[in-house]
Amino acid sequence: MGRRFDHLGDVEAFVTVAEKGSMTEGAVALSTTPSVLSRAITRLETRLGAQLMRRTTRRLSLTDEGRAYLEQARAAFSMIDDAERAIQGPTGASLTGHVRISVPTTYGHYRLPAMLDSFTQAYPEVHIELSITNRNVDLVAEGYDLAIRLGPLPDSGLVARKLEDAPLRLVAAPHYLERAGIPRHVEELAKHQCLPFVMPSTGRCAPWLFRVDGRDVDWTPAGRIRVFDDVLGVVSLAENGLGICQIYDFIARDRIEQGRLVDVLEHARGRSRPFSLIFAPHRRLSTATRTLIDFLARDG
Repeated sequence: MGRRFDHLGDVEAFVTVAEKGSMTEGAVALSTTPSVLSRAITRLETRLGAQLMRRTTRRLSLTDEGRAYLEQARAAFSMIDDAERAIQGPTGASLTGHVRISVPTTYGHYRLPAMLDSFTQAYPEVHIELSITNRNVDLVAEGYDLAIRLGPLPDSGLVARKLEDAPLRLVAAPHYLERAGIPRHVEELAKHQCLPFVMPSTGRCAPWLFRVDGRDVDWTPAGRIRVFDDVLGVVSLAENGLGICQIYDFIARDRIEQGRLVDVLEHARGRSRPFSLIFAPHRRLSTATRTLIDFLARDG
């Protein structure tokens, strides 16, 4: 009787290339060459009788069959990891694995680094692949284990765990306010240079959120300068005196302490926006991924 699973090396090659996005990156991860991985994937496709990847000189993409097979193969390898972990014991030093996570620029630059520092000290053998982008990645199709996203989540079938409700502040540079005056009420913002951020998901300016006399007030800013793609741009513009912006407390706090920005309409503060961890419910998560989820949700 022949060996039933003598093709697992080919499966690992496929999973690695799919997760890395290229033969070259996959070869680096597995300490081999792109041509060896290409032959391994061809053998696997022949065995399965289906094309898993479309390969050209410029790009690589998964077929529908490839995406389905990747999900099942990753789940199978996760089960093997879990079985080994159960034998080895659950100590931090023995926890190994890779976790791919996508985060927005605000969280990736200002909140996540301290959390990951603590996590990597507790679990030094876990490798993190971090993508800092404001694009909403497709977790399954692009091979991400987790993502951090802002705001209420649509009914996408994904599981969400709240990290925090991040308080908002309205801020401007001192020299802008000296030149343009200090607004005393929300309505007076219409006379100022406001710096709106255009949300990639809708193409509309994100409303500014206030609480006035116990009421929630949403106000849509308009301005000669609108920022796309990266919300941190409104902070840079405000620091340089181009107008007023609304941003998270965890971004504004240090700049206010250093005198680079000052609070505006402090009496109208009190609103926040939520950040959440999301993951696919049908995917069998590795022990490393589940541990990171619990760690971030606890620290968030």
